[in-house]
Amino acid sequence: MFTLCTVFVLFLGVVHCQFPRACTTSEALQSRTCCPHWEDGSPCGSESGRGQCRNKVVPVKFSAGQVRQVYDDRLEWPLFYYNSTCKCFENFSGHNCGQCKYGYYGENCDRKKTVIRKEIRQLSSEEREKFFSYLASAKTTNSADFVILSTGDRHHRDTYRFVDASVYDIFAWIHYYSIKPLLINGLFDESRNYAHRGPAFPGWHRIGLMFFERQIQLLTGDEDFAIPYYDWRDEKNCSICTNELLGESNEQGFLDDNSHFASWKSICSGYNYDETYCQTAGDQCQMERLHRKPGVDPFVTSLPSSQAVNDTLKWKNFDTFPYDHRSTRSFRNVLEGFMRPSDGVTRESNMHGQVHNYFGGTMSQVEISANDPMFLLHHCFVDKIFEQWLLRHNGTPDNYPENGQLGQGPNECTTPYFPCYRNKDFLRSSSHMGYEYSVYKGM
Repeated sequence: MFTLCTVFVLFLGVVHCQFPRACTTSEALQSRTCCPHWEDGSPCGSESGRGQCRNKVVPVKFSAGQVRQVYDDRLEWPLFYYNSTCKCFENFSGHNCGQCKYGYYGENCDRKKTVIRKEIRQLSSEEREKFFSYLASAKTTNSADFVILSTGDRHHRDTYRFVDASVYDIFAWIHYYSIKPLLINGLFDESRNYAHRGPAFPGWHRIGLMFFERQIQLLTGDEDFAIPYYDWRDEKNCSICTNELLGESNEQGFLDDNSHFASWKSICSGYNYDETYCQTAGDQCQMERLHRKPGVDPFVTSLPSSQAVNDTLKWKNFDTFPYDHRSTRSFRNVLEGFMRPSDGVTRESNMHGQVHNYFGGTMSQVEISANDPMFLLHHCFVDKIFEQWLLRHNGTPDNYPENGQLGQGPNECTTPYFPCYRNKDFLRSSSHMGYEYSVYKGM
């Protein structure tokens, strides 16, 4: 059981979230500046040439047709919160330029390394034990660098509080935070968020996996760690839902007492209202246990087929107008699971969405689905399919379309990461970002 969170409340004119811990001081909040000092004592490591504190690091250029009457703290990330953030140079990265860009290591971030993400059934016994041990550490160790935002009312800043959370729970919260519905003209638009239903979907989840992978590397000191994936093609039943792997489920749908994740609870579960941010954070009594019921939905009794994956990969256009869940003949929309892979125009649940629905329980509750480690393995395979598309169709950032989806423009910062990564930055081969995939079952 991970330790209860430490809570502190800041009653300020502007309260900031995601939030590198160093940027939640009174000084940082009042000055609207997130340029923490590196170990040389200078903001963003400027004296060592690692970076500089700059105003509006990446100016946002809104696409034609985007709605501007929006009051949502995540839009134009992170300008609603911080006017100034770190701009990192060369291979340096991180909220204070104290880390390396993905794929680089060493004190001077000059050592390139590529880790290999394997199918979980390709891992040796030692590698599997290490993976589950690392997850346990991530779930029980509070993040030294980040805190999360909790509030019962997104409209009222005096209800905001920052909450300590474990490394794994930070990852789960980032997903939860990004897919809350947009707040437009005082109303919540359930059809829009920052991580789904638009061109940002593959890249947003790509950086999420890279972020967590690097956090585990930093936590454990193991630079070779890579997240495994679950190749679910053609499976009629979940073959990794065993206590040796991701865990069996009991009759009530909770994970078996002998599984690795029997005691895990879902941060931000419980009160799932549009106007809240993680209201149950820090309260173990109100958090739900992980639960899973593979195949319980009579309409989703199996996982996507190899043919569905092959059909998904044939679509040449990364995305198409109107760049949302209605897009036809769009690789992104078919991969996300809103269109039939074979024709690209018939509405049906398939691919990514079908897998979430198949598992039921926590995985089928989109807002909190990242709490289940199955999310990691599933999205790692979704990312592998994305990688296959990039290689097959010579995908580049130029394939990312101008569009009117809030928060999903090509030059907008991916919410809610520091430093700014533009949404289009992830349309390039994973080898540029320090990882590749193993071959499994011919793919």
